[in-house]
Amino acid sequence: MRKLSGYVEMAASEYLQETGKAELNAHWIAEFFQDNGVQDDYPRQDLIAFYALVQKALTIKSERARKQTLLQLDKAIRPISKTH
Repeated sequence: MRKLSGYVEMAASEYLQETGKAELNAHWIAEFFQDNGVQDDYPRQDLIAFYALVQKALTIKSERARKQTLLQLDKAIRPISKTH
């Protein structure tokens, strides 16, 4: 049985790959919850609570990606200093 945190990370990663959005779609997560075995492995897990966990993971992933993009842009536009 996979850990719940593994399902959360898998859902967040798949959702970002499929949609590119950081705002989780309720229908998508309900299908994931049922089709990927979360419901079978964790029969007491509430879908609403799972949604919140995945949304939190999406927010974190999105923020990391934004920071990484800003860092790369900063490096690209920073003037090259001469060492001579």
